This record gives sequence, structure tokens and C-alpha cells, in this order.
Amino acid sequence: MREKLLSVFIDESGDFGEFEPHAPYYIVSMVLHDQGVDIQQSIKNFNSHLSNLGYLDHAVHTGPLIRRESIYKDDLAEDRKRLFNALFHFVRGLDIHYISVSVKKSECENVIDLTAKLSKAISNRLKDAADYIEHFDHIIIYYDNGQIELTKILTSVFNALFLNVEFRKVSPVDYKLFQVADLICTSKLMTLKMESGGFSRSESDFFENARAFKKNYLKHLEKLEL
Repeated sequence: MREKLLSVFIDESGDFGEFEPHAPYYIVSMVLHDQGVDIQQSIKNFNSHLSNLGYLDHAVHTGPLIRRESIYKDDLAEDRKRLFNALFHFVRGLDIHYISVSVKKSECENVIDLTAKLSKAISNRLKDAADYIEHFDHIIIYYDNGQIELTKILTSVFNALFLNVEFRKVSPVDYKLFQVADLICTSKLMTLKMESGGFSRSESDFFENARAFKKNYLKHLEKLEL
């Protein structure tokens, strides 16, 4: 009988430094893909779409795209919106699930407290999803090892909860589902900001307003949450 494999692509938003008002949350998002479900045609179509938009072999970075930062600082608003929509519609067409957790850094006294709260949040969320995850024989975790503190948490929590776990370091440009995890992280951050006061100016310029973001994007993404 063929081994059932689960891919888990992980991205984070935030850091383990001291609390700062402009970055009040630490967010971890995990995209879960049953490797028995073939998504190669969807990836091929997405790559073709990116090429047609002028972004050949491109890894979409959602936060900078919205804020018009980094490699997108000279891109027109309509081009950035087309690129975001290309990624969004790619996600909507996939047979995947995701998990997302967040911790308020203002409620953490120090890095030890943040580590403890984040570990507990990830563990609890994975336990909630255990009925789905435990159907698989082998779990492969894909993370870019961007933050060593998170790498240690993930290694500890996954190995404590599940058998046959393997970790692989990845580059975002090589895996579209890693870019999906980035989109989920950014969407989670904007959701938390909506709940606590509203969008930044760049987010409002990009999506029009929080209500439009929720109606046109968030409600569709939430259908994929496990």
C-alpha cells in the first residue's frame, strides 16, 4: 500500500525581539497538502499567469507587495494588484488546508514567555487538527529556517505529537505552497488588525477598506482553514 504523505509549509510574521507597536503579533501559518492530490497543473497554470504578468520565476512576497516595498517599490498599483490576485486565485483552486496561530507580544514578559505561549498555541492547534493529520504515514515539514527560535519550537512540538516527522529547509521561490503560507500569514495579520482598530494606509489603498478585504478575499480563504 502506498505511503500517505503530508506536506506542511510554514511561514511566520513577527520576531522574537521586544514588543514594538508597529509589529504587535507573532503569527505562524501552516499550509497542509496531501501529496496524493496532484497540484502540478495548477502550479503550471500559475507560473504561466505570472510569466504573462511579467514576473517570470518569481516568488510572491505578499506583505511587501501590499506595502509597495522591496522589489515592488517601483511597480504600479494595478500591476501589484494583478499579482496579488493571481496568487489568491491560485490558492482558491487548490485542495489544501491551513492552520494559523498568533500571540500578542504585549502579553509576553520576555522571549521565554513568548516561546512558551507560541509553543502552547501551536501544540493546541495541531491537536485540534490531529484527526486529519494522523491519517498520514509520514509528515514532511518545509520551512526556510528563517528564525532559529521558531525552528526549535517546530521541531519540539511536531516530534512530541506525531511519529515519522521529517524537516526540510526550503527556498520560497522553489515551492508555491510556501508562498501560499506567506499569503495566509499576511491575511491573518490583517484580520487581527481589523479586529483591533483597522488597516494601515497602504492596506487601505491596496484593498480599498477592511470590509472589501473581508468580502472579496478573507471569507474565501477562511474556507480552507482546518
